[in-house]
Amino acid sequence: MADILLEMRNITKTFPGVKALDNVNFKVEKGEIHALVGENGAGKSTLMNVLSGTYPYGSYEGDIIYNGEVCRFNKIKDSEEKGIVIIHQELALIPYMTIGENMFLGNERGSKLAIDWDETHGMACRYLKIVGLNESSDVLIKDIGVGKQQLVEIAKALAKDAKLLILDEPTSSLNEEDSKALLDLLLRFKEEGLTSIIISHKLNEVAYVADHITVIRDGATIETLDKKTDDITETRIIKGMVGRELSDRFPKRPDADIGDICMEVRNWNVYHPVYTERKVVDNVSFNVRKGEVVGISGLMGAGRTELAMSIFGRSYGSNASGETILNGKKVVMKSARDAINNGIAYVTEDRKGNGLILNKSIKENTTLANMGGISSKGVIDRNKEYAVAVEYKNKLNTKTPSVEQLVSNLSGGNQQKVLLAKWMFTEPEILILDEPTRGIDVGAKYEIYCIINQLVSEGKSVIMISSELPEILGMSDRIYVMNDGKIVAELDACDATQEVIMSKIISMNEKTGGEV
Repeated sequence: MADILLEMRNITKTFPGVKALDNVNFKVEKGEIHALVGENGAGKSTLMNVLSGTYPYGSYEGDIIYNGEVCRFNKIKDSEEKGIVIIHQELALIPYMTIGENMFLGNERGSKLAIDWDETHGMACRYLKIVGLNESSDVLIKDIGVGKQQLVEIAKALAKDAKLLILDEPTSSLNEEDSKALLDLLLRFKEEGLTSIIISHKLNEVAYVADHITVIRDGATIETLDKKTDDITETRIIKGMVGRELSDRFPKRPDADIGDICMEVRNWNVYHPVYTERKVVDNVSFNVRKGEVVGISGLMGAGRTELAMSIFGRSYGSNASGETILNGKKVVMKSARDAINNGIAYVTEDRKGNGLILNKSIKENTTLANMGGISSKGVIDRNKEYAVAVEYKNKLNTKTPSVEQLVSNLSGGNQQKVLLAKWMFTEPEILILDEPTRGIDVGAKYEIYCIINQLVSEGKSVIMISSELPEILGMSDRIYVMNDGKIVAELDACDATQEVIMSKIISMNEKTGGEV
């Protein structure tokens, strides 16, 4: 008989006007990896916030039984003392503190009077070695990449003597190589007796790593699949998540009516904003045509975001040089406002940090980038602002009872729609989408893809940056491959495969002596 480490019985959680969890039951065996899947807003993160004490006892109904004991957590510290540690999707690290300082923040080594820094950094190095991160504990967080930051979070959790590790979308910001390394690390931890719960929208990763998969839909438990007895496929998981089979992940687009070149970038160079001697975009040239989806693929650190942001009014980097030609005319864009005025929009990969104001309404966020469109002589027309927000809510099928709703209360997929609405309201001719479906479920992804198809059918142009190769292949008319700040290949969609794209990256690394 299975040794049950955790059981959550009849968990019900209600927010004003919304029942987020409805009598959810959830069991986790000791020493397994258990995946929790569902569409955005299904209740996955809410359930884990109940478990971790983020939502304290008394704010929900039901029972938590951990290690055979009924637990009533009033704060996160209570669950951590039992060995339950949660790592949220948005990493809780302080950029200008060292790895060691971050790892023991709130869990300091030493006495009440003084921190023992030798013990702090000594223990930090030990846990960094366990997770396979070859970095000094004295390095600042800002100086390491997102993949390494994720490993720091895991090392931080292990330093709290974690027995049950909860990871919320741990690979959403990682490329395929870093994602695989992280999943293999979890498998190694499983062999050593650590139990993990993983929330993820990347169903291929779920199928690879999980022993059991529990599906939640509309706040209720639908089913739990067992890797030993059930035929676990992505199609099978999706059916449980959305209540139907999703036969085609990428909506069909009518034969593309691709026009003339509307944007051309020539010999574009950009240097790091802090380390100004380091070139991050190296002599890049590319073009985009009207009615075309151009994909930009590459591993993390390839320079894709840096390229996009620097083109968008030099929003990133220093000492940018090169030419931007729009509809045959050379233009100079020194600010984001210049880019917007020239018909370019940039949808950031970081919707919560840089894209949206979470404590403001959908209405206010929708009109934020085009205040001139709802005002006269500097005075905002509130009725027009409301009407615009409702128009885009309906156009993008944003699930919300009202445009007065705070963006922070929306699921990730609906937040992404608000971010898209914000930039669509600027009426751009060229829309740069940086990881447009990061951290959202398959149903919401499909809706985003439909929006992209609609935009290009209207003659707009889309540049799409994505770390998910199936997405790049499924949506693009042409694909540029970046590596080490350079364009290393240009491919027509009909000639592109995952193997071809990776071979272009690998061959470039072999020529330069770099690592994939």
